[in-house]
Amino acid sequence: MSKYYPTIGLEIHAELKTLTKMFCACKNDPDEKKPNVNICPVCMAHPGALPVINKKAVENVIKVGLAIGGEIADFTEFDRKNYFYPDIPKGYQISQYKYPIVSGGHLADFGITRVHLEEDTANNKHRDGDFPYVRHRGAPMSDIGEGEEGGYSLIDFNRSGVPLMELVTEPHTFDSAEEAAKKATKFAKELQLIFWYLGVSEANMEKGEMRVEANISVSKDKNKLGTKVEVKNLNSFRSVERAILYELNRMEKLWKIGKENEIVQETRGWDDGRQETFSQRKKEGSADYRYFPDPDLPKMFLHGTFSAKGGPASGWDLKKMESELPELPEAKRARYKQDFGIKDEDTEVYINDMALGAWFEDVARILGDAQKIKIASNYITTDFLGLKKNNPEIKMPSAKNMAELSSMIMEGMISSRAAKDILARIVKNDESPMRIAIEKDLLQKNDENALKEIAQKIINANPKVVADYKEGKAAALMSLVGQVMKETKGSANPSLVRQALTDLLK
Repeated sequence: MSKYYPTIGLEIHAELKTLTKMFCACKNDPDEKKPNVNICPVCMAHPGALPVINKKAVENVIKVGLAIGGEIADFTEFDRKNYFYPDIPKGYQISQYKYPIVSGGHLADFGITRVHLEEDTANNKHRDGDFPYVRHRGAPMSDIGEGEEGGYSLIDFNRSGVPLMELVTEPHTFDSAEEAAKKATKFAKELQLIFWYLGVSEANMEKGEMRVEANISVSKDKNKLGTKVEVKNLNSFRSVERAILYELNRMEKLWKIGKENEIVQETRGWDDGRQETFSQRKKEGSADYRYFPDPDLPKMFLHGTFSAKGGPASGWDLKKMESELPELPEAKRARYKQDFGIKDEDTEVYINDMALGAWFEDVARILGDAQKIKIASNYITTDFLGLKKNNPEIKMPSAKNMAELSSMIMEGMISSRAAKDILARIVKNDESPMRIAIEKDLLQKNDENALKEIAQKIINANPKVVADYKEGKAAALMSLVGQVMKETKGSANPSLVRQALTDLLK
């Protein structure tokens, strides 16, 4: 059987978190509901309006470059990427072509080709129909011709000109379609984490703040790339994995029946309802965009010795910026493994929820003991998050009280049932677990003589269960244990109860 080698390359766009747009002073507000309010002559491409570079956006891209180990360019510039589409009012997009801000780098099994900065497009609002009709805001519905009322588009320019970072990976060849899909999805997730940790983008895929495109090909020769197809419209990690897997399987099937020539270089979309890709248009090449340097924007020297006029550059201090980067996910994983020894699954929970991770670390610092830390982590990632799932309004109790609860569990002072009950209370009213345990009589009873008296009482009251146990039915013992626990309102030490019953039933 012939083996086919899938190759994946990713292009990821992320809207950057800045106060204003990329080339004008309009507000950058992804949550704005009213259309066409954050606009001005610059982002609407009025004649004579001139763009001005957003310095914070450039700085954000530099941070990403440093985080992935890329090379930060000294010289860079903006280019015009020429193409017509209704959501680009200028007839071109300001982007970067020959001189990106970041070159190289590596993240989660993928090499990075480049990271550059551009402006986002406007947002098309489509009404279903075979032939969408684009009209200007405010045009009356009567302007739509007869028979066209079923399909038209409106344009919201609030997003037009928002700073947009694009990261392009190197193509990576895998041994199977399944591996390719999983590794590509892992990369996208890891990049989203980096954006969060750096604070450069919210990267919310559902809101379109992070968009993933996959360049996909299949070949019978591991050293030779097949015909590339770009899949767009991937707005969730689930879609990323399923779309890549579907497209790779589609290509492999064509290869197997000798129709590989039907694989053409094109752009395909992902239909989440049908769970399949579909052809959209022939894929453009860079020559089709007629890139050239934007004459309205200055060249930039980001960190070099000389500026365009020969004087000192007023760029960024890269060493200082690198030293100020926060601890990134991969470094945090290694530290958690070394310092806490908790399960990998728990670590990923804290990596993905920075506030929860910070709280856990505060608890761990108070506890200091490895076993107690593991107990605390287990209750946080299972019981606490379970409570929060059912009631998102609950708060994290203080690290002091969570540490106190973990110590009480570790020292056998309370049962697991009591621990859950106490946790359910302290997430509503942050108070001492010890005080609750005393108030509610939840401290475990470890007095063996007292427990034997209660156990004997239960034995006397349940002759049939005792007879079942003596006939070899092991479950009968657990029934007796349960009744003792009920009699003591869960305060008895289960292991001591079991031992007392076993001794009395000999």
